[in-house]
Amino acid sequence: MTEVATAPRTGDTQELSRISHWIDGRMVPGRSGRAGPVYNPATGGIAAEVDFASVEEVDAAVASARAAFPAWRAMSISRRAELFFRVRALLDAHRDDIARILTREHGKVHSDALGEVARGLEVIEYACGIPTLIKGEFSEQASTGIDVYSIRQPLGVVAGITPFNFPAMVPMWMWGPALACGNTFVLKPSEKDPSASLLVAELLKEAGIPDGVFTVLQGDKVAVDRLLEHPDVAAVSFVGSTPIAKYVYESGTKAGKRVQALAGAKNHMIVLPDADVDMAADAAVSAGYGSAGERCMAVSVVVAVGEVADPLVDAIKERATKITVGDGASPDSEMGPLITGQHRDKVASYLDSGTQQGAKLVLDGRESTPDGDGFFLGVSLLDDVTPEMDCYRDEIFGPVLSVVRVDTYDEAMRLVNENPWGNGTAIFTRDGGVARQFQFDAQAGMVGINVPIPVPVAWFSFGGWKASLFGDTHAYGPESVNFYTRGKVVTSRWPDPATSKVNLGFPQTR
Repeated sequence: MTEVATAPRTGDTQELSRISHWIDGRMVPGRSGRAGPVYNPATGGIAAEVDFASVEEVDAAVASARAAFPAWRAMSISRRAELFFRVRALLDAHRDDIARILTREHGKVHSDALGEVARGLEVIEYACGIPTLIKGEFSEQASTGIDVYSIRQPLGVVAGITPFNFPAMVPMWMWGPALACGNTFVLKPSEKDPSASLLVAELLKEAGIPDGVFTVLQGDKVAVDRLLEHPDVAAVSFVGSTPIAKYVYESGTKAGKRVQALAGAKNHMIVLPDADVDMAADAAVSAGYGSAGERCMAVSVVVAVGEVADPLVDAIKERATKITVGDGASPDSEMGPLITGQHRDKVASYLDSGTQQGAKLVLDGRESTPDGDGFFLGVSLLDDVTPEMDCYRDEIFGPVLSVVRVDTYDEAMRLVNENPWGNGTAIFTRDGGVARQFQFDAQAGMVGINVPIPVPVAWFSFGGWKASLFGDTHAYGPESVNFYTRGKVVTSRWPDPATSKVNLGFPQTR
């Protein structure tokens, strides 16, 4: 198997390795003349260049996927399931290879990268059950001599536009159920860390997935816009920031496509006075700083109710100061760098604006970064944050945890429900009645009770409410099968021709 991960700059020529497209079962060099840099976040250096597709290259990729669709759709469901078991086995065997690419291009520590692959594999395992997931319904003798049954059929060519923070897992959330349902899939990964998808493409080919069924198209807004308007793309899945999700949803639906666009978040974790402080602090640190805070399900706001605030902040500070920040490839590192220098600087700016607007800077991550040119920012903690502050209103997407102090459960609940986002929320308490009321009241798509990051298992579906989701369906799980298929109802009769006659009356079901 070829090595598709980025390579460092060569010493003599200063040439960069090239990351290209995967079309028709092979690597295809870009021809647009446009490309972008791929950084190693731990060093700050450019490690490779990724080709940006032109409109013509997008069209060629979609044409390949369209040509592959009839045979893939006609393949028996049992055969597709057999191929998916092979896909799952190969991904599992190469999970360490995929994780190393994630660490090199995204920056996350190796253990975190392995966890990402594992959660993606859960969805592939779910897709292996497609023969049972796609079953229709049958009513015998719905009317005299008439049977009625429902079936679900694939859409055709579908596309996925995925974010930088989970370059292996989120694509698996999309292409897994999409392919299993009989669609062909065009993936436009993030241009910031594009290589993992190419290794996955090679593994799919090795598993026996036919050429053209899975395509990787590198690119920027040019590629995105063409996919959104292309007449042969039936549906688009997207994960990213709220402004882009809204743009993708509006553009795609305007072009007549089915669109699901998962967007940003501001996830609150409420800690009640009766909670176990040590457990809540462990959860807040894990959920706030894991993956350097670059995940839509990260806890970014801890809402401390009443007298729990002081001991909770002290406990979070004690744990956060012990986190080792460094190169994700180092076994000693617990948190890696951010994806780019520009993003690191934007995240750090909230520390200044937060203190200027009245928050207390308990931990300043700028004071605990490793030496070198990497895009590092240490863990940061802001206390006495209020809803009017920028650090509360914006999705920071970095290792900055804000603490908001309130007096009552009702005040905490209002913060959750009045927030424009509704991705996830959590509560820490020993009171079962309050916890049950919380899951009833919370206006969010995913709720945790003493669980800080309530990402559902693969046989449920993932997605938020309010400005965290544009569209009607969530990702993976049962809703993904509905998204990537459309229903058809068949009414069938096999009568004796001698009984046939003209009847202009309204059809009766008797």
